[in-house]
Amino acid sequence: MTTTTSAPVAAPTPQEFGVGARVTLAVMRDDYVDVILGALRATDVSGLTVATDPVSTFVGGDEQSIVRFLVDLTGRAAASGAHVSATITFSRGCPGEVACSPTVARASEVPSVERVGRDALAQWALYPLSDAPSADHMRDIYAAIDHAKELGTFAGSEHFVTNLRGDLADVIATAAAGWVLVGRTVPHVTSHLTVSLNSPSVA
Repeated sequence: MTTTTSAPVAAPTPQEFGVGARVTLAVMRDDYVDVILGALRATDVSGLTVATDPVSTFVGGDEQSIVRFLVDLTGRAAASGAHVSATITFSRGCPGEVACSPTVARASEVPSVERVGRDALAQWALYPLSDAPSADHMRDIYAAIDHAKELGTFAGSEHFVTNLRGDLADVIATAAAGWVLVGRTVPHVTSHLTVSLNSPSVA
């Protein structure tokens, strides 16, 4: 009698799993084109798929590299001194097709990036996308908010969003942490983050 063992199934790559983000920069100054394009040209894209269209820039790859790219890009734009707003959408668990039915979660490390010395304000929302009877979306969302409190970036709650404040790197990493942590048990997770830098509304 012979027995056969099947080879272990390889974990999907970040690209196969649909790990990515979209970012739209708004620069409140007349030379916004130069600021945005200059930041895009100067930001390191190593190990990433990056594509810019008239609306946003897509960045695909592993979570750590995506966070590093977003911090670098928005930091470079803010270095202009202009009021800069970055609208970021994170997604993992769906490559982006019209029909998408992920069945397994993907574990990955929580991204961390060195602080860059730029104060940022942000509003953040997290969306675990699962129809499973065992899904508890609010449990996962509250756990992510508690994690933000532990990190020291939590700045209060408003309608539909959680306020974040701190170093730009910490703020983006906070949103990414919730996205990744929920993604360890929920196959498809998206998150939305709007970051403001150099705002004239801040004394």
